[in-house]
Amino acid sequence: MDIKQIQELIKFVSRSGVNEVAIEQENFKITIKTNQAPVYVNAALPAPVAAQSATPAAAVPQAAETKAASTPAAEDTSKYITIKSPMIGTFYRSSSPDKPSFANVGDEVAVGKVVCIIEAMKLFNEIESEVAGRIVKVLVDNASPVEYDQPLFLVEPI
Repeated sequence: MDIKQIQELIKFVSRSGVNEVAIEQENFKITIKTNQAPVYVNAALPAPVAAQSATPAAAVPQAAETKAASTPAAEDTSKYITIKSPMIGTFYRSSSPDKPSFANVGDEVAVGKVVCIIEAMKLFNEIESEVAGRIVKVLVDNASPVEYDQPLFLVEPI
């Protein structure tokens, strides 16, 4: 397996909700474990009711207030496309501290252009843009930890 296949496998495992996958070939063995909590379904209750009953009553009003306060900000960014992290790791804007950043605010990016690096388990993974456009905002600080599917960049499509 090459690094691209491993990255795709990690993406697949993250999206599928599986907690662990092990693959063994002739001279290669890989185990991918996620730290996602197992999902338990109560057959007696419909899924939305079960999810609501697990939420503390005090948290519901707070969530409504937060949503109302953040609505204007969401409208401003609705015309932008978000580049998200495909994995958990540490976000780096350049390949080394003395090198220039891969993507800065105002830079135009094309599909397949490297926009950052995410270090995961001592592997440095180049993250490529899946959209063409202009970088409007960098949402993560250099050398910060990032989660799977966390927004990294806002891109104005061309």
